[in-house]
Amino acid sequence: MYDVIIAGCGPTGAMLAAELRLHEVRVLILEKETEPASYARIVGLHIRSLELMAMRGLLERIRERGRQRPAGAYFAAIDKPAPEGLDSAHAYLLGIPQPVIVDLLEKHAIALGAQVRRGAAVTGLDQDDDGVTVELAGGERLRSRYLVGCDGARSTVRKLLGVGFPGEPSRNDTLMGEMEVGVPPAEIAATVTPRPGFWLRPVGAGLYSVVVPAAGVSDRTEPPTLDDFRQQLRATAGTDFGVHSPRWLSRFGDATRLAERYRAGRVLLAGDAAHIHPPIGGQGLNLGVQDAFNLGWKLAAEIRGWAPAELLDTYQAERHPVAAAVLDHTRAQTELLSPGPGPQAVRRLLTELMDFDEVNRYLLEKISAIGIRYDFGAGPDLLGRRLPDLAVKPGRIYDLLHRGRGLLLDRTERLRPGAWSDRVDHLADPTAALDAPCVLLRPDGHVAWIGDDQPDLDRHLARWFGKPAS
Repeated sequence: MYDVIIAGCGPTGAMLAAELRLHEVRVLILEKETEPASYARIVGLHIRSLELMAMRGLLERIRERGRQRPAGAYFAAIDKPAPEGLDSAHAYLLGIPQPVIVDLLEKHAIALGAQVRRGAAVTGLDQDDDGVTVELAGGERLRSRYLVGCDGARSTVRKLLGVGFPGEPSRNDTLMGEMEVGVPPAEIAATVTPRPGFWLRPVGAGLYSVVVPAAGVSDRTEPPTLDDFRQQLRATAGTDFGVHSPRWLSRFGDATRLAERYRAGRVLLAGDAAHIHPPIGGQGLNLGVQDAFNLGWKLAAEIRGWAPAELLDTYQAERHPVAAAVLDHTRAQTELLSPGPGPQAVRRLLTELMDFDEVNRYLLEKISAIGIRYDFGAGPDLLGRRLPDLAVKPGRIYDLLHRGRGLLLDRTERLRPGAWSDRVDHLADPTAALDAPCVLLRPDGHVAWIGDDQPDLDRHLARWFGKPAS
């Protein structure tokens, strides 16, 4: 019997497995595909995701496989530079092929002890008070204490649970891909006027990102072809620019949906299984990885027997509103990319407003997820927010979070995690550049307590990390 079975070995599933293994949870990932995806779609890791990778010691190996780009022009592709002085040591966008990030995270999970089975499609589930029975396509049955559906937008786990997935169906489809062109860059610049739903942009190594409307092209259930791109380029720009040698081709719609709940008994949902939205702003993968970071330590605490009451329920309480906000601002961005005169008038107005630093900063923090504040009750503004990667005596504070434990950063040098030291590490550093006497960090880097009183700290240690060890 496993502790947790995860359906789906994408970025969310692999990251969740690694987080669980940090706490010695027995994990099996079931992936219906027999081989990893071969297409090399480029995805962007935003600031918060880069911070999370740094917290687990993964950032350097991921960064060396990607390409850093300035942190800006996220919101509806409005071309504005990032505001100065972003509160992060990792204030950039990292472009990286999706198969590369999946491979890195899967190998990370396996190195920590997770098991992965490919060609194993979940077809049924049945849960009781003690666990979940998972049925595979060949009839095999497996047993685990919990099941997490990380199996994408068409999630079998979500459908088997009967969890509603309300929202809007796709209204407009778009073709997107990366390929080489057969004409000089000057000809493209002279011919193409980028506009919502259409552009040709160089992405390096002789490749261009090509986006064109998909209206009238083939069956949307079939993957697009290079001829589809040529046809739509000729219809849109009068020429196909001699496109050839595609790296990857895809088709996406603007469907926007959010699962009614993230948990039903011993079964949970994360990533695209819980929420889908257009890829505008590049948040899908980031949102899923951040789900995994929020859920992993809480589910591990439940399995290891020290979770406080209702800790696991805070996963939905915290992440469902975040996803709802992402869906709303992707809806807004979709409207701003519409060609109609009304949406374009609003786009021009917003473009002017983004010249104000406060507006530009607010939108970038929203897209990059560094502006998230969970509701931990009344307190200073830092409470519930993520702590930046501060310089501390040993180096950087994120280096102290590699094990996925809590951390007490103590500038008074007189507080202690005490009986919770098996779950919470301690750093006494009066030189830390922190406008607070002490902070208690959860394993996901969010500030769970601020103060300088030991009895008050003990109460909050119990709130987040359960009963003290005997």
